[in-house]
Amino acid sequence: MSARTTYLDKDVGAAMSALSAAAKRGLGDPVLAELVMVRASQINACAFCLDMHVEIALKGGESAKRIALLNAWEEAGDLFDERERAALALTEAVTVLTDGSVPDEVYEKAAAHFDEAGLAHLIGLITAINGWNRLMVSRRVEPGGRAW
Repeated sequence: MSARTTYLDKDVGAAMSALSAAAKRGLGDPVLAELVMVRASQINACAFCLDMHVEIALKGGESAKRIALLNAWEEAGDLFDERERAALALTEAVTVLTDGSVPDEVYEKAAAHFDEAGLAHLIGLITAINGWNRLMVSRRVEPGGRAW
């Protein structure tokens, strides 16, 4: 296996951080934001981001049970409410982009739980964490490692 650089240009890191912070702030629900970031990071197998966002979620009051069952949220009964389920479905659809698009029914369900600004911030957050996942995975940054 070839060595990977851990270098990330400070301007790129600052821009990504600004996008993440703006989207999270605009969403206005830090618990939901962390669930979204953990779920996308699970799908993308980003150990660095999983380590970071699980820790943030737990420190922010999220339960270990919900974090443990997040990968199976659809089968977790009423452990996740309808708004969270809509956000998680949208997270999966945007992260995977099956058939190259987000299914209308997934988008519409999210739109029923978020106003226009909230939906824009949710999609921005999903986009940001997917970007971070790709940066960390491509560079093989390990949990607790130095991002830049």
